[in-house]
Amino acid sequence: MAPGDGEMGNDPKLSIILTVVEGGDFVADFLRAVAEMEDAPPLEVIVPYDDSVADIARFAVEFPDAAFLPLGRIAPEHPVESDAGQHELYDRRRAAGLAAATGDIIAILEDRGQPRADWARTVIRLHATLDNNVIGGAIDSREPVGLLNWAVHVLDFGRYARPFESGPAEWVSDVNISYSRAAIEETRQLWSERYQEPVVHWHLIGKGERLWLSNEMVVLHRRPPLSLRRVLAERFGWGRLFGAIRVRDLGPAKRLALIMVSPLIAPVLWLRHYRIQVSKGRGARYLRALPFVMILSTAWAVGEVAGFITRKG
Repeated sequence: MAPGDGEMGNDPKLSIILTVVEGGDFVADFLRAVAEMEDAPPLEVIVPYDDSVADIARFAVEFPDAAFLPLGRIAPEHPVESDAGQHELYDRRRAAGLAAATGDIIAILEDRGQPRADWARTVIRLHATLDNNVIGGAIDSREPVGLLNWAVHVLDFGRYARPFESGPAEWVSDVNISYSRAAIEETRQLWSERYQEPVVHWHLIGKGERLWLSNEMVVLHRRPPLSLRRVLAERFGWGRLFGAIRVRDLGPAKRLALIMVSPLIAPVLWLRHYRIQVSKGRGARYLRALPFVMILSTAWAVGEVAGFITRKG
């Protein structure tokens, strides 16, 4: 993508790795949003894709400044059509994009989340003014959206939806994340095959890094209308992956302790999300969505326990 005039003649180069999740027109809409960014710094946009989403290569003609990166056939551990298989493909696409990125600052976004027009300039400013090597941003739901879709957004991104105060955070999301080149090089061995957000961030936190969450670095997230059956399978699969990551380096005693307290996972999630949404002025809507939240978070908890037990995502 062509850079804008910029506030400074020596702007660092910003690499944007697009994770293809929905594919199709979502990719085109995302790339149009990037092309229309205001006062953008020098940009490198990388779109890694494997054979399962090879149809997106047709957009290379419309968006010649984006680098479409073909990965060929990837055979995930689980079937390609399963949620676990899909998540592995997302992780491997991100890893390939990180390996190809040449920017001073490297960001990861996904095609479901369109960046606001000032997003790139905001990333550059934040990295110039903060000491943090990992800066995540807000993930707002594009309205209007049905109650089930909103419940899913709450479970995935409730803590990242505005309003909130910018500051240090325990979690930032790979749906809207930026890294300094130093952070990418420090963690290269962790993401070389498969980028997994918790693995990378826990390593950096262990090294003394502070994650930063900004309310100025905004993407608008959207998903097609969901069915309960479809999203239940997704919750279980993603919960299982997270559970497997949590216990990867734990001994048997700590794993057993997690399994023993696992019945508390879902109720803790219900209360945590309620407190977050009340703080954002959406408590009444959360209560209307609570049946969906309870069902979906229970599916996640069951999946997480399966990950604790099997150590497989």
